[in-house]
Amino acid sequence: MGILDWITQSAQKLKDVESQIHADSQDAYEVYQRNIVLEREIAQRTEELRLANQTLLTLEQVWDMMNSSRPLSSVLETIVSSLYGEFGYIYSFIAQKEYDAKHPTYALKTYLENEFSTDMSNLINESIFDFKLHPQKDGLIEQAIAKKEVTYYISLKSFIEDNLEGIDTERLSDFSAKFDIKTIIILPITVQNQFSGFLSVFSPRKELKEDELSFLNLFTRQIELAITIANLFETVKKQAVTDHLTNLFNRRFFEDALHREATRSLRTKQPFCLIGVDLDHLKQINDTYGHSMGDKAIAQIAQAITKNSRSVDIPARFGGEEFFIILPGIDAKGGMIAAERLRSFIEQSEIEGLEKGITASLGVSSFIEQTTNIDELFEMCDKAMYLSKQNGRNQVTLADTEKITSWQDIAIDAFVDILTQHRIPFSKTLAADLIEKLQLKQQDSTGTSTQETLYSIVDSISKSYFPLYPDGSTKNKVQLATLIAKRLNLPKGEIDKLKIATLLYDIGNTLMPKDLLKKAAPLNKKEKSKIEKHPIIGAQEILKPISSVANIIPIIEHHHENWDGTGYPNNKKGEEIPITAQIILIVDSYFAMISYRPYRKAYTVDEAIEEIKANANKKYSPEVTEAFSYAIDEFKKL
Repeated sequence: MGILDWITQSAQKLKDVESQIHADSQDAYEVYQRNIVLEREIAQRTEELRLANQTLLTLEQVWDMMNSSRPLSSVLETIVSSLYGEFGYIYSFIAQKEYDAKHPTYALKTYLENEFSTDMSNLINESIFDFKLHPQKDGLIEQAIAKKEVTYYISLKSFIEDNLEGIDTERLSDFSAKFDIKTIIILPITVQNQFSGFLSVFSPRKELKEDELSFLNLFTRQIELAITIANLFETVKKQAVTDHLTNLFNRRFFEDALHREATRSLRTKQPFCLIGVDLDHLKQINDTYGHSMGDKAIAQIAQAITKNSRSVDIPARFGGEEFFIILPGIDAKGGMIAAERLRSFIEQSEIEGLEKGITASLGVSSFIEQTTNIDELFEMCDKAMYLSKQNGRNQVTLADTEKITSWQDIAIDAFVDILTQHRIPFSKTLAADLIEKLQLKQQDSTGTSTQETLYSIVDSISKSYFPLYPDGSTKNKVQLATLIAKRLNLPKGEIDKLKIATLLYDIGNTLMPKDLLKKAAPLNKKEKSKIEKHPIIGAQEILKPISSVANIIPIIEHHHENWDGTGYPNNKKGEEIPITAQIILIVDSYFAMISYRPYRKAYTVDEAIEEIKANANKKYSPEVTEAFSYAIDEFKKL
């Protein structure tokens, strides 16, 4: 091979190598470019996953809060904080429409406290919590609400000019320039198909991506759900403590509130007043105009109480036509002034269809000034209210400051005597334990649960001879008997005797043969004859030696006498039977019917009521049966 050929061949090889190197470098460059694209895609997907995970975690946090006991305000505060801290928004708030405003107005329900809110407060010269948005009639916010669609402002200045009034132009320009806000997003909030307000988000980004919008929409749905849950919770909570007819607090809430106020009063040495209100002539209104008019009269009393109560007062419907109001920080003199103002307001009230209008009898008692015992306070107020009725109605009476002997004191003394003298077959240890509880309660200056102690003692005694006796039954019996008695307009003295008799009417069963009381099968004639002696045994052998309860012995003796004379032990009938004994009979029958017995299943409440109504004018007095029918509806609400 010549030198020329070798050069030519080498040049060709060099060219081939260069071509290969170029080709390889091109491939490497393409690989490099692809890697760059892939790395960008990986970074983008990673960021998307991070944001998605962040979104899910935030939504999960919101959901957890909504399922917790945290109040709605706390949940919403966390929501706007999440938007600010985790998604880079400069500001956010939730606005709620004020429906009672003449023009569309929105108040901030929840907002962030940061530099933006501080500067905003300075701009509008008031706290951001107090300021209101007044959107222009055809502005973006109203358009978003009308169409239920998301809308945007691209200028903070435009947003403020459209929705706030009287803002200084120069100060607004300085304020707008300070914050790098490029988009303000408005998302309408709809709760149960009704517009409620909107979520506003202040973003540093000019363009809103589709996934960001999807997230904000999802976030808004969570807010709607949180508000819905909170509204339902508040509704249920309100129903639990309020009376459905009057929207005042119910008896259970009132009793708890009275105990709390007594504790606070003793701690701070500040008195409080109790006002009792009883609607006059309700039975006459019902009989003349019907029960619907009676309900209107009760509702009218409630409205009068509401209008004449301070925000700190605690008004409650105690049952039937009876109301009580706790007036914190008010002494007896102030209580009388408040009661007289309420009495006059009620007297001037008018009810369409009721010719003579309505009046009420009121009583006033004062805690600390007159007593530091809750039971005594209540008894004094109740007695004063009844004195107003007895003295002509439509008047206010201040409780007598003389020491009163309450029905609870009489009952406690009776049980202490029964247990101390071993009038019933209780072990000495158990009797001593019960006596100690009763005596300690008499010495308790607050009297916060004297009645509960009595109910517990009677439940314990009843369980000693009847293990199936349900806890709380004694309290229910006293409450129902009292409602019936008040429906029949019995004097307070008779109602007090009835309460004591309701605690003691079955005391004779403690001396009955235990095998008969616990027998699963129905009793035969001989066994029945033995059991039928328990009213006499209770009245004569156990209670007669106790002088303080001598006046309730006729009630105990005759509480099993039937209206038609077929009862026991003396076959008395009709008006020969004390009306309080008639009440105990119907109350005892009702609770026996709805309780399980080894030889029969329990009646339903409705079945028991129908059975009692079916035996009116036979076993039960027609008048007492009618009162029971009314009282049982009230009792169900307690």
